[in-house]
Amino acid sequence: MARAKMLLVEDDAALAELLIWHFKREDFEVSHTVDGEEALLLAQEDTPDIVLLDWMVESLSGIEVCRRLRRMTATANVPIIMLTARGEEEDRVRGLETGADDYVTKPFSPRELVARVGAVLRRVRPALAGETLSFADIEMDTVGHKVRRSGSMVPLGPTEFRLLKHFLEHPGWVFSRERLLDSVWGQDSDIELRTVDVHIRRLRKAINVNGARDIIRTVRSAGYALDTEGVA
Repeated sequence: MARAKMLLVEDDAALAELLIWHFKREDFEVSHTVDGEEALLLAQEDTPDIVLLDWMVESLSGIEVCRRLRRMTATANVPIIMLTARGEEEDRVRGLETGADDYVTKPFSPRELVARVGAVLRRVRPALAGETLSFADIEMDTVGHKVRRSGSMVPLGPTEFRLLKHFLEHPGWVFSRERLLDSVWGQDSDIELRTVDVHIRRLRKAINVNGARDIIRTVRSAGYALDTEGVA
């Protein structure tokens, strides 16, 4: 599975530690909080690929967190799996009607939860489920570190490869320069924002050869996105 970002909202310290261990072993980036209000802030600051949400957490109930996540533009389509000891049918229905994609009753097997998360991601984010990423006429072999466009090999430097990989994992998403620095270079990087523009130009030069359409769209005052609305 390609690297995915998970937001874990769980106030049981022992269970949270166990889940973090299992999902990091599966190469997930895991952010954890015990607080519903903080969960909303974390989701706004760095949109996760999936949310594991306990029903009973501090400050806000999991149901209310789920409801608000569905109202926020950035997280409206992010898959949410509810974790709860409430196993009654009425509770399960309520959770699903609020916007949860799946519902797991405690106690549960961490291995089963890992499998459920994988199934949800394969359904809503196919790019996170395999070793090949693709968009339009671009294909990336994430294991072999090879990129092709319309069948022709595209030579990329390591930074341009990571940048394109990030775009391919989030097609259509608009990323600011700050977000790209955090995701591609790392949050502790001291690199200047203009460095992002330099590598975007290099990436464009590499993939837009032989009259190929530019599918990296510049969004004024916002950042960059990979989509078919790029400049021809």
